[in-house]
Amino acid sequence: MKQLNKMQLSTWVYLLISVLLAVVPFVYDNLSMLFLIVQIFIFGIFAMSYDLLLGYTGIVSFGHAMFFGVGAYGVSIVLERSEEPTMAVVILGTIIALGIAAVISFIAGILTLRLKSHFYAMLTLALAGLFLAAAEKMRDLTGGSDGLLFTVPEFFKDRTNLYLLCLSSLVVIFFLLRRVTNSPLGRVLVAIRENEQRTMSLGYKIFPYKLIISVISGVVAAFAGVLYAISIRFIDTTVFAVDVTLDALLMTIIGGVGTLIGPVIGAGLIEYAHHFLSSELADVHWIFERWVILFGTVYILAVIFFPKGIVGSIQGFVNKRKIKKQEQFDKKQSEKDELAG
Repeated sequence: MKQLNKMQLSTWVYLLISVLLAVVPFVYDNLSMLFLIVQIFIFGIFAMSYDLLLGYTGIVSFGHAMFFGVGAYGVSIVLERSEEPTMAVVILGTIIALGIAAVISFIAGILTLRLKSHFYAMLTLALAGLFLAAAEKMRDLTGGSDGLLFTVPEFFKDRTNLYLLCLSSLVVIFFLLRRVTNSPLGRVLVAIRENEQRTMSLGYKIFPYKLIISVISGVVAAFAGVLYAISIRFIDTTVFAVDVTLDALLMTIIGGVGTLIGPVIGAGLIEYAHHFLSSELADVHWIFERWVILFGTVYILAVIFFPKGIVGSIQGFVNKRKIKKQEQFDKKQSEKDELAG
């Protein structure tokens, strides 16, 4: 009952924050900052999809960018080849992109998920590299390293509409994924993460569970890629780069593994850090142009002092206080019982 009430309270808090964020474009008209927030929403979705693998199942993937890239290229190719970009074309491109991502994640899961963690990570990295090479070679379809430039419907050219679409997508996907992770499926995934052998000994066939969450994660990542392509109206082969996967990994670890809200917070911190270090401080000193060095240092410090991430560390602190209060209460209760006896 307490857990249910806690979940209901957190739901209202998240909804309140969502409403406050929805008001932002109507009271704040800085286009560059609104675009940055849109990117935070998009990469928040992408990081949540990665958290399903790393945080809830214990699967480390170095090739998650291939799903992001498939989503981005799927809708981009459809829009670039359409005579007139309409909402119907966008919806068609999105369906095609998500369908392809589902098939690829299903096939990739069958081929890789039976492997041990480090072998799986290396093979997913190889698959992502294969997609990157294919995108560079298939110039007639993807534009190669030059990329694809395309137009979008008028609806998406309005920054407010795009902002609200990405925000609503983030909110809806967050609650859907939270429902998944709090379901019996999510409990089995956590059991697999904690002790795979014991989960098998209890009679669970772990491979189907891994495959299901892999497909869900791939489709969500592809949807983030769709939003990313629509937001910048241009796409190139860098969406398949390992840097994209590493960004998702950093967002998840810094925000809090296995929390869903943590990766969203991590996405906000990393995207803002990219913008602030490369744009705002680049003129102050040349070292800020090498923001990767500074960010790597911050990441190392975060892992050392906050190994559970921001949200995980906060949850751990709150749980410790609750345990301490409970111990104090039990101690006082036992003393009362002794006096009464």
